[in-house]
Amino acid sequence: MAEQTHTFQTEVRQLLDIVIHAFYSDREVFVRELVSNASDALEKLRLKQLTGAAVANPELEPAITLTTDEEAKTLTITDTGIGMTEEEVVEYLGTIAHSGTKKFLEMAKEKQGGTQDLIGQFGVGFYSVFMAAEKVEVTTRSWQPEAKAITWASNGQDSYTISDAAEDTPRGTSILIRLKEDAAEFARKAHLRYIVGKYSNFVSFPITVDGERQNTVQAIWMKNKKDVTKEEYTEFYKFVGHTDQEPLTWMHFSADAPIVLNSVLFVPTENPEGMGFGRCEPQVSLYCHKVLIDSKPENLLPEWLRFLVGVVDSDDLPLNISREMLQDNSLLRKISGIITKRFIKHLEELAKKNPEEYEKFWTAFGRYIKEGIVTTWENKPELAKLLRFESTFTEAGKLTCFADYISRMKENQKDIYVLHGASRAQLENSPYLDALKLRGFEVIFLTENGDRFVMDSLMKVEDKDIKSIDRADLELPDAPEETSEPGLSEEESKGLVDWVTEQFKDRFSKVTTGSRVTSAPAIALQGAGDMPQEMKAYFKAMGQDVPESHPEIAFNPRNPIVRRLAELRSTDAELATLLANQLINTALLRAGMLDDPAKLAENTQELLGKLLCK
Repeated sequence: MAEQTHTFQTEVRQLLDIVIHAFYSDREVFVRELVSNASDALEKLRLKQLTGAAVANPELEPAITLTTDEEAKTLTITDTGIGMTEEEVVEYLGTIAHSGTKKFLEMAKEKQGGTQDLIGQFGVGFYSVFMAAEKVEVTTRSWQPEAKAITWASNGQDSYTISDAAEDTPRGTSILIRLKEDAAEFARKAHLRYIVGKYSNFVSFPITVDGERQNTVQAIWMKNKKDVTKEEYTEFYKFVGHTDQEPLTWMHFSADAPIVLNSVLFVPTENPEGMGFGRCEPQVSLYCHKVLIDSKPENLLPEWLRFLVGVVDSDDLPLNISREMLQDNSLLRKISGIITKRFIKHLEELAKKNPEEYEKFWTAFGRYIKEGIVTTWENKPELAKLLRFESTFTEAGKLTCFADYISRMKENQKDIYVLHGASRAQLENSPYLDALKLRGFEVIFLTENGDRFVMDSLMKVEDKDIKSIDRADLELPDAPEETSEPGLSEEESKGLVDWVTEQFKDRFSKVTTGSRVTSAPAIALQGAGDMPQEMKAYFKAMGQDVPESHPEIAFNPRNPIVRRLAELRSTDAELATLLANQLINTALLRAGMLDDPAKLAENTQELLGKLLCK
């Protein structure tokens, strides 16, 4: 057949101009598109062979070969796949009829430039090659034994030619790309190896670049997890995580409905943010049919899972022409929801089957679980099951969980009790525990910044309210009869309360005596409407005004110092005021509510001076 010249249809010329100039943020993706097409051609041939059909050159092994010539500024991409007949060449490369060109352009016009969200249905990725090519020659021979070889050539502007190729052309397709002057880097072996490694490293078929095998790591996420060894998981993690360490744990997950998903996600041994490297970037890449779509896709997983490393591959992604953008963000949200729920379940199973390994995870990454509870509405009950903490019923350093806490609750206990502080040692000596110890109730110790936000966000677990025991509005069942020495009478208690209230007018929401404290003279309780201390600190750090607090002061009527205070108010009002102020400031200090500790020091000096000079 003599060479024939054909003019591109008007719609095709318009489409070529759009593809070349509008859709790709980085023109290196044309390599990815052509390698992906080559992989598809090999897969189609494999399916043909499975049917027993006779194919041309059956001895050819499946392969994708990339060859560069830096001096000639050329790049050749060859596959031994299904190839094309002359009719298919005209259809696929000449008119692009199968791509719905006219319909696409009509929709693009309606969108007035916002076309990036509607191109997934138009398979014209091949034409991205003209971003880098001044001319392209495609030589192809169909799998059909009697088909002749054809060469298609074009500069991607007005026309293309079709001619017969050599009779000994092997089955498959070879694309010779004559590069533009400003695209000469694509003829450099090192640069090409980088691009192939970045986008196509997990393609199923062998890829060679100038004779060197490129894709040596298998896409293990597409395998049955029963067929993958621990060593293979470890090596894969080291490859995708760019590390020489082993993973702490991993999840290999596949689903067919409602979305086709294949994924393998790893938890590192160490938390990079905990090592002072700042906020870590997501390291879970998005693939489609083992071809990289985005190495750092936004919203693929919630922010609190940013510590994960791995791959998510979905056959159901509606991609735009450049594969750089998802048409349907709702689908991405569905994928995120499925993966997130499955990973939470993986952690639940790890905690049950291997508590020691889960404790390692919690020590390194527990803060992210807490972040997930505070920052998202989804999965709070499930995330609450993953929380770990110490309590009054555990030994120092031993962790427990809400499920175990609830199993130990007393018959007359309806709430979950927590106490916030700097350390277990500090909390163990807290007077807030007095009322709970008296009733035999367990109290959870929360010692990390932000723990109060976590509990306030949860509010309840398994229909049981979470109550902080430093609040004035804490309701407790009646305590058992006490055997300690008698305290102030009802009349003496009322007299003391009225006197303190008058002496410190408008400073406290309420002054009481009772059983909330037995080990100290007094405690300061957070007022029902007061802002928690952690929230105050946050507001201050943000430069915002902090509302004034009005805590409640509860005196211990059996404490000898309090009994002496009740006497002094009538016999030595000045000394009583100094003593009351000392007890109150000490209680506020222990509660973290004393804004100016210097006041306590000043009052101490005055009190000592008064006592020593008597």
